[in-house]
Amino acid sequence: MIDGFLLGVIVTSTFVVAGFFARFWLATRDLLFLGFAAAFALEGLNRMAFLFLDKPNAGDEVIYGVRLLSYLLILAAIANKNRTRS
Repeated sequence: MIDGFLLGVIVTSTFVVAGFFARFWLATRDLLFLGFAAAFALEGLNRMAFLFLDKPNAGDEVIYGVRLLSYLLILAAIANKNRTRS
């Protein structure tokens, strides 16, 4: 029961962070903020999926694939920011 509560706190926190980055993107239209907002929203959805798995610690490949996609979004946003700066 406590695991579900803590997972809810993590999900809520990631969505709050995604909202902050989305607000910064709306103010600046900088794609770096959009990449971070999308990555945190995707990670929040990924963590929310843990609630519906029988054994979330089993190491499902889909969970790691979504997490990898989230990290690749962050790396792509950083690479795009550095590419446009030069």
